[in-house]
Amino acid sequence: MNYFGRFWRRSRSLQEDLVLLAPLALTAIITVLAFATPSNLHFSRFLSLAPAFAASVWPVIRTVAIGVLAAALNVVIAVTIGNPSEEHTYLITLAVIAGATAAAAYASHVRQQREQTLADVRSVAETTQKVLLRPMPHRIGRLDTEALYLAAAAQARVGGDFYEALATAHGVRLIIGDVRGKGLPAVGAASAIVSCFREAAYDEPDLARLARRLDRRMSRYTALLPDDQIEYFATALLAEIPDDGSTVEIVNCGHPPPLLFRAGAVREVTPTAPSPPVNMGALLGEDYRIDTVPFATEDQLLLYTDGVTETRDHTGALFPLVQHATHWDADSPSRLLEQLHRDLVHYSRGRLDDDIAAIAVRATATTASAGA
Repeated sequence: MNYFGRFWRRSRSLQEDLVLLAPLALTAIITVLAFATPSNLHFSRFLSLAPAFAASVWPVIRTVAIGVLAAALNVVIAVTIGNPSEEHTYLITLAVIAGATAAAAYASHVRQQREQTLADVRSVAETTQKVLLRPMPHRIGRLDTEALYLAAAAQARVGGDFYEALATAHGVRLIIGDVRGKGLPAVGAASAIVSCFREAAYDEPDLARLARRLDRRMSRYTALLPDDQIEYFATALLAEIPDDGSTVEIVNCGHPPPLLFRAGAVREVTPTAPSPPVNMGALLGEDYRIDTVPFATEDQLLLYTDGVTETRDHTGALFPLVQHATHWDADSPSRLLEQLHRDLVHYSRGRLDDDIAAIAVRATATTASAGA
């Protein structure tokens, strides 16, 4: 995942550098064409495009500077190769450049204000994400762990998907889920569930009681919402991996089944009986079924939200997760998520339309020390 991200950042940086040089390149091309072609073609008229284009990528001072440069080049062209009988043409071009520069300077000022507003919004979103989705440690108990999060609203950087992992007296407890809907209301609902999990995971003796507590907390939260938001619910998957055992207990509350990687084989861990989504217990009954699955050393578990399996290619076909997973050389959680991220981006051609969250855990033979 780190290599992919580094390559992506470098390519984006190169593209940005080329865009910043574009106004100068355009000015140079127009000037060369003006000198290389007959004077009656008047290529100098296109110099007004330089400040107009610069407004979209440059600050005000640089935009005005390239407008002044365009005006100066127009004068040089008029004096050097211009026809005295067409002096009025160059004067009109000079006036157009001046007007275009003034308009471009104003447009650049407005653009910078909007970029600052967007930067402030991103800062708030990043702070919200740090509270809701805290960085997951790479080691919890006897588990190697890694997390991946991609928000559908790229500018917001946070959505309705959530996850958490905690080391408790019962073992490592994990949750991953997806709130129905998007935007800030979904973030609020996700925050209510995660905050309840962070408290209840230490207290409740089993995952079924933990799921009931999350359901009741979500019910109280939605009861305080306006009438047009009372239908909020979330799918979730709870997992518990004891420190001294070789199993994993799972409660699946209407969530996509996790994948178990063992000895080169991959299979879905489907629930033996359905459990209601969070905030649907009162309607469907609070019958939460705990499934126990062997989880030996070197086994890996992939928990994910439906944004993964609902990713589509250019034909509209859904992402075949299990089919792709069988070809992954996943020897660690970070490597597993790196390949998942790579395949999702390649399959969708970079158009991920839904929030995506994933957790990968790998069982090891030793337990992390308190210092680690």
